[in-house]
Parts: sequence; structure tokens; C-alpha cells
Amino acid sequence: MNIILIDPPFYRFMGYYNRYFPLGLAYLAAVLRNEGHKVLIYDADANVNPSKMDFTHLEDSYPLYLKSLKDSSHYIWQEVRGKIHNFKPDVVGISVWTTFAASAFKIASLCKEYDKSMPVVMGGPHISLKYEEVMKICPDVDFLIKGEGEITFSELLNVIENKKTSKKIYDHFRNIKGISYKCNGATVHNPQHEFINDLDSLPFPAYDLLLNKDSYNSEDMGLLMSSRGCPYNCSYCATEIWKRKVRYHSVDYVVEEMKRIIKDFGTKQFTFKDDSFTVNRKRVLGLCDRLLKEDIGINWDCNTRVDLVDEVLLRKMKAAGCNSIKVGIETGSEKVLKRINKQITLSQARAAAKLFRKVGIHWTGYFMIGIPSETKEEVYQTLNFMKELEPDFASFSVYGPFPGTDLFKIGIEKGIVQNEITLEDFYNVSPKYYYVKDITRKVDTMDSEEFEKLEIEINAAFHKYNKSFSRLAKRARSRHKIYLHEPKILWGDIKKFWSWMKN
Repeated sequence: MNIILIDPPFYRFMGYYNRYFPLGLAYLAAVLRNEGHKVLIYDADANVNPSKMDFTHLEDSYPLYLKSLKDSSHYIWQEVRGKIHNFKPDVVGISVWTTFAASAFKIASLCKEYDKSMPVVMGGPHISLKYEEVMKICPDVDFLIKGEGEITFSELLNVIENKKTSKKIYDHFRNIKGISYKCNGATVHNPQHEFINDLDSLPFPAYDLLLNKDSYNSEDMGLLMSSRGCPYNCSYCATEIWKRKVRYHSVDYVVEEMKRIIKDFGTKQFTFKDDSFTVNRKRVLGLCDRLLKEDIGINWDCNTRVDLVDEVLLRKMKAAGCNSIKVGIETGSEKVLKRINKQITLSQARAAAKLFRKVGIHWTGYFMIGIPSETKEEVYQTLNFMKELEPDFASFSVYGPFPGTDLFKIGIEKGIVQNEITLEDFYNVSPKYYYVKDITRKVDTMDSEEFEKLEIEINAAFHKYNKSFSRLAKRARSRHKIYLHEPKILWGDIKKFWSWMKN
């Protein structure tokens, strides 16, 4: 069968640059191709000519996004129609994240506009958490896939392809774990599918099935997931998707995947998107030893936690090519750290910052404000703590209530979050306020006007901090190898820099 897998447009509507490609769909496409299907990955959010780079002002563009959602003649929606018509799919798969769920629903309607009988399948984080709501509010979806999609989607396509009669096919659907569907007017939610324990059993992601793959640079293609899951239970993160279980690709698999990407795309800068890359210290040391032995001449960056690093580990990682690390600091308040169940201390954050500087690895600290019960004083503690730690880059965000998190449940208890929203809400409410019960009461410790002023002040302070020439120079030094290898990436970074500096 012809299967098109679509990553919906979001940043592109607002003129923003969107890094990388939909890795999850590439894994899925590889499995489906092995099953004999003809597969196309359509990254509808790929923006080859972005005009904006400063994401601190992203939310200012949300009204433009909402306007574009309602404009069916918009050139991006026309493009989506064209890709569907040209590929002539038998089944469409759509990736859904909460922030751009409205775009996914819009694509589903365009699919039914093309062919009402064509099955539309949705999967992704939002579906795994809000499948009951989506089945209720989205009339154009036929099947939802909860959790990992590789096995479930393959089994679903096998039933669809080999269906005999309408009556028999529903009997077969009942045996597919991990799907939701409608049967004779009723919604059926099958049990979850078991996790894939042997991740090495999966084929390498099908990068070659990306539409317009030549529009991505070599760094974009260097996206890796060497593990799935996270053992921690931070209250702002939807860890229930993974049941606090971590599964790993072998070192052999990871290194061979890197070699394949180097061969196909000339990639020199890789990014590990694992939730906490160094959670298994022994494995990371083993990977570093292998990279040093192979001497493939690459750099890479990763995400981890301040309590999962030490000097020996960091020095080995740097020697093996690690040139940037991102860690979640979140707050400068011990009370808030406990409230969000981060399971770290301010002392651990200080120790990690000292280690990053000592070893000489560029590092980014993630911070957020707007957590339920957070006071104005605690917000300023976060700003002051950021300045004390002096990260090479300080990322700032405002907490948003995401389904599946403990803070989402707390927000409901405090009356600032609602458990469900309608299809009209997705099309008419700014993504910043999805599931916010009353946008005039975003936090429970101060009124909306006071919080908005505070948000602007903190945002400006972080932006000013990041404009330091010494910090920008350190980032450039950490990337000098990729600049020498591919000068157009240097030019792209310069354009991003000037766009960002103008604000």
C-alpha cells in the first residue's frame, strides 16, 4: 500500500526556522517499508526560507498561526493537498504533539476532503495521553495509535490491506493492541501494546524516504535516539508514556547508525535526543571508548541531568567528541524543585556548572517560571540563580499545562487547568493557553497582569544575558569543526545570530 506519514506544519506558518526532521516517523517508515509498503515522509513544517530565529518572541506570532488554520486557501494547506493528491495514499499517518494538534486535525479534514474512505491514523505524544478526547472531538480520524507505533501500525495496515468484509474487519481490529477506533457508532480503546524491548530489532530510520531530503543540511540529519524512556518523574513532564522505564540501543547499533549517516550525508555534528543521555554511566563510557577507537572525527551534543555527570565522565565525553550539553536547572528555589519532583538540589546544579567550566564543555541551562504555587520572589530566585551559575546559554520558558503530567493534575485541583477542551478551542485558542481554564488566571499566586509584566521582565533579562559576546564566541568555538567542514552552516548560524540580535 501507499502510506504517507505527515509531520504537520506549525513553526512554518509563523516564518520560524524548524530544526531537524521527524525522527519518529523515520523509524516508523523503515518498519513499514520492510513490510512491503511504499512510504513517503512529508515534513510539512520544513521551512527552507525562514525569516525568524528568535524563539523568545514565538508566542507573539500565535495569532498568525490561528489565522492560517482557518484559511483553507493558505499556500501551505494547498501544498498539503497537492502532496496527498500526487502520492495517492491508501492510508495517511499523522504525528500529533499538543502544541500543533490543531494542524494535525486540519490535515485529517483535508485527507477526508480528498477521499472520505481513506483511513486516517494519528499517533504521537498527544494521542498517547489524550486518545479519549481526540476520538470524541476529531470526526476525521479513523484510528489512534497509543504508545510506540512501529509494531501497532504495521499490524493495523496488515488488517486494512487484507480486509474481507466490514463485519470481519472489526473482529480483527479487536486483536490489535494499542489502537482506538470507532465501531458501529461506539468508540473502542484496545489495551496498550507492550514496549519493544529489543530496540536493535528496529531498522535504522529511513532518512531516504524524506520528501525534499536535500533541503536539510548535514547537521539536521545527525539526529539520534540511542534510548527510549526516562526513569525520573518530574511533575512537568509526561513520563507516564514510558512508565519510567529506559530501553537502549546497543553501542554497536548507535555507532553503525552514525557511520551510515556520515556516509550518506557527510554529517560531522550529531545530536542525541535521549531524555537523559548519561543515566547509564557505564554505557556512555563504553560508547565514548568505541567512538575514540573508531576515530570517525565527529562532534555531538546531548541532554542530561546535573546529578548524572562527574569529571571523569565529562572528560571522556569531551575526548569522544561531545561539544555541548543541555541540562534542566528549572528553578532557583529549593521549594519549587521539591514541588516539581526534580530530585536534584541547587548544590548539585552549582557543582555541575563548575564541572562544565572546568572540563571546557559548552553547556545550556533550561529554566522555567509560572509553575503552580510559584511566588514572585521564587521567580526572581530563578533569575538570580541563572546569573550565579553563568551557563553558556540560558534557555527560558513559561510553564504550560501539558496533559499527562502531575502539574496538569495539580492545576486542575487549583482551578487553573481544565481536563478537556473542544475542537473549536484548538482552532481558536493560542497554543500557549490550551487547557488553561481562564486565560486571565494563568497562575494561582498573582493576577494575570502582574504575571505578564513579570514574564516580560524575566524574558528580557535572559535575552540580554545570552547576547554576551563571550558566550556567543564560546558557542562558535565549540562548533568550529562543523564550520570548517560545511561553511554554509556557519553562514546559517550568522543569519540566525543577526536575526536574534535585532530583537
